[in-house]
Amino acid sequence: MLLTKESDYGIRIIRTLSSVNDIRTVREICDAEHIPNQYAYKILKRLEKAGFVQSLRGRDGGYRLAKSVKSFTLYDVINALDGDFAVFECLRDDNHCVFKDSESPCSVHLEFDRLQNLLVDEMQRVTFNKLLE
Repeated sequence: MLLTKESDYGIRIIRTLSSVNDIRTVREICDAEHIPNQYAYKILKRLEKAGFVQSLRGRDGGYRLAKSVKSFTLYDVINALDGDFAVFECLRDDNHCVFKDSESPCSVHLEFDRLQNLLVDEMQRVTFNKLLE
């Protein structure tokens, strides 16, 4: 699977932020989820840009969720962090696959595509509150 560490860490960051109503510092998030500090800042910035988290500046600043965990899915977060999500390399938009680009794709590619669609459908069904129950 081509899920990146960023998706893994992003999901865990949201888990930590969902467990409290307070603002959490980057250090608190990193300590709770065992995430390297350098990754956390980068991922939090991307999660903020995608509208999942809100940053608050100042002495009592940190991060909190920007919206309810009921309002977004596992797929939403993965898509925001990984973009061109693909389970198999040949399904990536930027990958040149002679079988994918042929007039009649191979049966293996067709099966990979079917599996990809099933996984995406399932991830789109899982809201974060359901995942965290």
